[in-house]
Amino acid sequence: MLLVVSCTENRRPGSAARVFIPGAIPVPAITFDPGHYVCYRADNVDIDGDITGSEWGNAPWSNLFLDIEGNLKPAPLYDTRVKMMWDDRYLYIAAELKEPDIWATLKQRDTVIYYDNDFEVFIDPDNDTHGYYEFEMNAYNTVWDLLLTRPYRDYGKVIDAWDITGLKSAVKIYGTINDPSDRDDMWTIELAFPFDVLSEWGNMPSDGTQWRMNFSRVNWKIRTENGKYVKETDPATGRSLPEYNWLWSPQGLINVHYPEMWGFVQFSNSDGTGEPVAFKPDPDEMVRWELRKLYYAERAFSAGKKHYTAVISMLGPFGYKPSQKDPEIMITMSGYEASLPAASKKGFIFINSQGLTWESPPE
Repeated sequence: MLLVVSCTENRRPGSAARVFIPGAIPVPAITFDPGHYVCYRADNVDIDGDITGSEWGNAPWSNLFLDIEGNLKPAPLYDTRVKMMWDDRYLYIAAELKEPDIWATLKQRDTVIYYDNDFEVFIDPDNDTHGYYEFEMNAYNTVWDLLLTRPYRDYGKVIDAWDITGLKSAVKIYGTINDPSDRDDMWTIELAFPFDVLSEWGNMPSDGTQWRMNFSRVNWKIRTENGKYVKETDPATGRSLPEYNWLWSPQGLINVHYPEMWGFVQFSNSDGTGEPVAFKPDPDEMVRWELRKLYYAERAFSAGKKHYTAVISMLGPFGYKPSQKDPEIMITMSGYEASLPAASKKGFIFINSQGLTWESPPE
């Protein structure tokens, strides 16, 4: 529920500003350590679902997916991994999903694909945690693409009518779909996302550019009934048992819509045939994470106090203690803005009460 309250700190007497104060939100329960991947240049990728050809030979596999909560939960039942490449027109993604019982039901585009077993892609080109893309597909190659103005926790809007114009997708089944009489091996995926669409909420990548991305796999518990796969249910309620969520870069909680926990994809002009290109961590990312911890604490503080605070010590009981330098916090007409000096250059990194991050131009 969204509460409308007065925010009185640092306001002129008699001012009538009113701001939206949202409630507390869960905080990731794992160490901040996003995944990373170096994405090499591609040459003549044919999108047919077969990822065994030479076109993918120089692209490294990612780490195997983990539970969405990371090491807080057991390893996934089945292996999942991805590869990426790019050229001047497309971001290419290959995925391998091991699965002994390949199952799907949905065939209508833009239905809620995660009601089936699915594969999902999340892309935030400018790393501000707002304005990002979500894509889902099942073993039938049925797709759902949508755009989110900001995460659900920040009351973002979902643009379901948005489509990835020019998308290419394909699936290859190693086994038989929807046949419980045999044991399957896996299904593989190939995707080509056009950069002229992805760059609408960001910029075209170049050598060394880093985008925030994540990959998710939803797997339901199923059983065989009358020769068909059906979801397992709770006998007491009749409802489907909770699904598994397996991710490339774990979130530390059961919510993939925490873009600050997504991994980093670094674009490289190398074709992958020479020495491996090293991933270069952005030192400003730890500054953003420090501000993100403040944002979590402000959410918890405001849920009870019905206003934000510019006093750092008041956030201590809500989980925030500055690592080094205290952030500057300014209460605004719409909430607050907080800042810390950038680590890699002159200027500052900012966050506001809606969770948006940005940086000032260097002096």
